[in-house]
Amino acid sequence: MRTPAATGLLDGVTLRPISGADEVELFNRLPYTLNDEIADDLDAGRRRPQWMWVALRDGQLLARVAWWGRSDDSAPLLLDILDLDDEVDGAVEIASALYERAAARVLDPTATPPDYGRYLPATWRDDPAQRKVVESRVDIVERAGGGSMNERLRFEWRPPAAVPEADPRLAFRDVLDGELVPLMTRALDGTLDARSRADLREGTAAQAATRHHDEEFAHFTSPREWWRVATLRDRGEPVGFVIPARNAYHAVIAYLAVLPDHRGHGYVDGILAEGTRILAGEGVPRIRAATDVDNAPMAAAFERANYVTFERAITMTWD
Repeated sequence: MRTPAATGLLDGVTLRPISGADEVELFNRLPYTLNDEIADDLDAGRRRPQWMWVALRDGQLLARVAWWGRSDDSAPLLLDILDLDDEVDGAVEIASALYERAAARVLDPTATPPDYGRYLPATWRDDPAQRKVVESRVDIVERAGGGSMNERLRFEWRPPAAVPEADPRLAFRDVLDGELVPLMTRALDGTLDARSRADLREGTAAQAATRHHDEEFAHFTSPREWWRVATLRDRGEPVGFVIPARNAYHAVIAYLAVLPDHRGHGYVDGILAEGTRILAGEGVPRIRAATDVDNAPMAAAFERANYVTFERAITMTWD
């Protein structure tokens, strides 16, 4: 394969990080759904100028890459912006060179690079133009050593949609101290979630549950009282749990699970109804959630609860 340098595609092209908030407008010249969040993310420290790179020629933005992290992270957690001007000859090669240059400056060379994630229209597979967008980004990630790809459905509940009905078989209580990780560990048995299956290939269920808790749930600032354990009303036995929360952007159903011994009885609907009820009661304008395309039972539960698929998302990993 010819390199950009060999073909002269990088002649006159500048590859560099942005200087700061004053270049947000420049950075956003390529369209993407996250553009409206860039300025706020910079202010909050979830993005850093040194994590946001552009490829420029004669003032034209040819490509851009950016990583995201929490405000207290010393290194980025996710590569979530990888864009190029598809009308420019050699744009994929230019974007590949940009990623390589930026990654060499931003990432720890001894660590596995952060996953790449991209949001897509819900019907992207039926749209040749959108398929081309996806294929070009996948090509760039694969050139950089990225591998397997997972696709997720992104759901949204909005008023005035009805809050799903409660399940009279279930009661709900607070999560007890030290209870959540053991419940998550049990819920991983038979999981259909690709991320969880990958974690289980690398360690035990308890390790996977602990890591997920520490990397996500421990950072939520919304009330822990929203987290609910579902129990059988007549016996008090836990059958599952739900984690309604607010992340930095939206109200979310962060986690929803039915324990293995209680699957197949339709409890998922009542557990999701409880999480939806809690967040809807806060007057939120929307509730978001996601599940893998292959997790058909969970997707069906969201649809029954008046959630609609508003986007899809892909994630690619470096093995």
